[in-house]
Amino acid sequence: MTKEQAAIRIEELSMEIEKHNYNYYVLSKPDISDYQFDQLLNELIDLEKEFPALIIPTSPSQRVGGDITKEFETVVHKYPMMSLGNTYSEEEVREFDERTRKLIPDEEYQYVCELKYDGVAIGLTYKNGILIRAVTRGDGVRGDNVTANVKTIRSIPLKLHGTDFPDEFEIRGEIIMHHKDFEQINEDRVEIGEAAFANPRNFASGTLKLQDSAEVARRKLDCYFYALYGDSLSFKSHFDGIEHAKKWGFKISPYIKLCDSLDDVFAFIDHWDNKRSSLPFDIDGVVMKVNLIRQQTELGFTAKSPRWAIAYKYKAES
Repeated sequence: MTKEQAAIRIEELSMEIEKHNYNYYVLSKPDISDYQFDQLLNELIDLEKEFPALIIPTSPSQRVGGDITKEFETVVHKYPMMSLGNTYSEEEVREFDERTRKLIPDEEYQYVCELKYDGVAIGLTYKNGILIRAVTRGDGVRGDNVTANVKTIRSIPLKLHGTDFPDEFEIRGEIIMHHKDFEQINEDRVEIGEAAFANPRNFASGTLKLQDSAEVARRKLDCYFYALYGDSLSFKSHFDGIEHAKKWGFKISPYIKLCDSLDDVFAFIDHWDNKRSSLPFDIDGVVMKVNLIRQQTELGFTAKSPRWAIAYKYKAES
């Protein structure tokens, strides 16, 4: 096979593999067997070994891992990763709403309610549709560059779908571990006499800091996305931005509700308090955000938190 023929076949394989990745890890609708998928991936890897000059950063082979990172680079966040204020009762949620109404007294507003994942926050930067950097929360001002490890997470797009995305933007999400995968890993560890991991959140956090990206790839992390940041975003609302992100290939939780009233908010909170044990991953509450970006800008920030969003924390499950 000539280099030109290899380049054509590598492009064909890359497009097909990423389509199957998206169908399996984002849509949960696989359309080929694991064996067929592995055959395609192995063909790609073999071609790239034969023609290493044709390997590109967005190749599906990068998801297999292999990079060794001895020390993670510290990166200053372009947009600080602020913490949310917490509420623990209906009364505190009403107080938050009263503060919001005082700051934008003559306007109607909606809340977007989302699940609060019990995972690890991550910020991903895309330039011209390509993932260029993945940074942990750290202290909110600066975090660790864990790009090589994050590239191994199959539900995270290395290259975006479509063409209507901004030239450069950041999207934030939560890296999690599904219960079934966590339980399987613990079963395997106990079988060989090793101690079981304590919980999925700590496991996910520790995995992101592993030096060997190939080991990260084997641990089956997942990621849901929930916020967009950028200097040239055109969306009028948070909800609209998230819907666009879904079209670009990001995994967006189906458990999101646009609420016209506090009654809607409390219904969402109560529903998932009762149903959270049925979810395939851990949550520890609900996040409510004012929907319109213009109103978010008006509400602004305190020294530590946005005034337009707050978390409702559930009582810990035993």
